[in-house]
Amino acid sequence: MPPRLVIAIDGPAASGKSTTAAAVARALRVGHLDSGALYRGLTAVALDLADRSPDAIVRSAEARGLGVRETGGKLVAVLDGRAAEPRIRSAEVTALVSEVSAMPRLRQWVDARLREAAGSGRPLVLEGRDIGTAVFPDAPVKVFLTATAEARARRRLLQRGAAPSPADVAHEAALLAERDRRDSTRPVAPLRRAEDAVLLDTTGMSFEEQVSEIVSLVRARLPRLGEPDTL
Repeated sequence: MPPRLVIAIDGPAASGKSTTAAAVARALRVGHLDSGALYRGLTAVALDLADRSPDAIVRSAEARGLGVRETGGKLVAVLDGRAAEPRIRSAEVTALVSEVSAMPRLRQWVDARLREAAGSGRPLVLEGRDIGTAVFPDAPVKVFLTATAEARARRRLLQRGAAPSPADVAHEAALLAERDRRDSTRPVAPLRRAEDAVLLDTTGMSFEEQVSEIVSLVRARLPRLGEPDTL
């Protein structure tokens, strides 16, 4: 098996990458790491700084111990000696994370942490926007998860506990479309589907269906994955 056995799941904002990747990892009995959590961690650090230059953010992040730790069999982002969740999910972080994640120096820093996490050879499900294109272009399984902006908007609003009206969905869809535009046109590691990635449009799929589809794909390509000697 390759030294870095990565299942790469990429896709736009609110496409369900994190929840899907976590469920896929559970089904396959392998590790899971949300790359977005590290970018959010960097953003949380940046919010506490007057100087938000990339070098200043990296220095502060390292001083505060931002990184990856295995806790209870899961790989999680840590900051200030404890799990970074739920601090990194604040509205302030969400509003700034796209800008922070577009900085080449910060992308290099996160990429290095992700490669370290995958360096042990343990099978790992990773999701983001450039996992299969820039971080692990040789990943044996790549999936590009997507859905219409309206479907993603509706799911995001439902996750927040709202009963979305058509106007709410339209507003959220417009925000997501703008985020897609920024992410796909940024000069460094833009959001795009890898040529060898399987496109999975989940607009009309249930959560269980999309997880099952990816698990089936992985097992077809990596039939030994999940056996005791692969963990």
